[in-house]
This record gives sequence, C-alpha cells and structure tokens, in this order.
Amino acid sequence: MPISPYIRSLRERISHDLLLLPAVTAVIRDDIGRILLARPRGEDQWALIGGGMEPGEEPIAALAREIREELGVEVVVGHLIGVYGGEEMIVTYPNGDRCAYVTSAYECRLLSNELTLEEAELRDAAWFVPAQIREINTQPYVARILADAESALE
Repeated sequence: MPISPYIRSLRERISHDLLLLPAVTAVIRDDIGRILLARPRGEDQWALIGGGMEPGEEPIAALAREIREELGVEVVVGHLIGVYGGEEMIVTYPNGDRCAYVTSAYECRLLSNELTLEEAELRDAAWFVPAQIREINTQPYVARILADAESALE
C-alpha cells in the first residue's frame, strides 16, 4: 500500500527526519503451531505481518486492516503479547525516510489459509516452525517478539 495521506502530510513538513509512529504486529499461528512470516518487497529479511496505525484507529482494527490488505484474509486477533520499541524498531527506507516504530504485538489466527499477497508490499509469505525461524534471516525485532509469544504459551 502506498504511503498514507497522514504520513505524506507529515513528510511534506519534516522531509526524511526521524518520525515516531505507532504500529501493530501479528504473530500468526496455524493449527499445528507454525508461524507465518513474510518478506517485504525489496528486502531479504523475513518479518512478521503488521504496519502503521492511522489517526483515531484502534490497534486491533489496525491489525485486522493490515492483514486484510497484505494477505487478503480475515483474522481473529487474540491477546496482546507486548509493546516494543527501541533501536531495532528504527527503519530507514530506500527513499531516505526514517521511522521509529512503537508496535503492539498480538497473537492472531487467520480465518482462511488462502492468501492473496499484496504484491506491491510483499514478495513472499511462508509458514515456519519455530526452530526454522532461528535458522533464517529475519528482521531484528522478530526474535524478541516471538520469544515473548512463546513465553505467553507456557
């Protein structure tokens, strides 16, 4: 999805300067415990599904919207895993825009496994067992959120 009108208006005023933004992240599991990861277009690292919130949007509604936009499916959003920020959540985009995200991560289940990827945003999506995720190239925040998600299951 292209940049939101809200972010565009901010960027017109602050250019590429660091922008602090609220976001949401999904830890999507299937019935056998695998976790869905995706690779954003133009990147090699696997990531959890998520995105930025719009002004006035509730976190759970934002997460359902992001999943619908990126994967083409409806979702049941479960419990809050945690809220994350810090250096590993700072992103510099290819155009030079810098964002520091503070993301709320939630457990999720898809209502269908028939994915329709938003090709402008995602190049690939796949299910992984947790042990496989430790062996692949993921974005820095993924391990931290998944560790907390695993602790919540115990």
